[in-house]
Amino acid sequence: MKLFRSTANTRLFDFIVFYGRINMMIRKSDEMRREVRSEMRGGTGDINLVHMLEKEDMKGKARLCALMQIPVSGSIGEHLHDPDAEIYLVMSGTAKLEANGESFILNKGDAVFTGPAESHSVSNAGDTTLEIIGIVIE
Repeated sequence: MKLFRSTANTRLFDFIVFYGRINMMIRKSDEMRREVRSEMRGGTGDINLVHMLEKEDMKGKARLCALMQIPVSGSIGEHLHDPDAEIYLVMSGTAKLEANGESFILNKGDAVFTGPAESHSVSNAGDTTLEIIGIVIE
């Protein structure tokens, strides 16, 4: 296995070559599907989603890989992951994560893993748009 770093201005993707076969998916930012979800999972506000990769792109390994932009005072309501799991990567802003009866403040660079049979919610606890990458693993 060889690891190749892209010389392009990509923030997230490295390319891995397995035994001479390339196993990768590239989606340019202007090709990413965008949508707005109001009151996502019972939360508040309009959440902008930029689908970095589609479910079909991830070959059954994940079903969501999206940048979620949560406005000031906005939130994604509490939801259960079962049997899947979710990773949050905070890209900018300040988040308040509620999980298992506890509250956590997250900032740029912080990461969260919510495993199967666990629930969580997230809200924007700052004064600028909160940007989180969400990856739901199957």
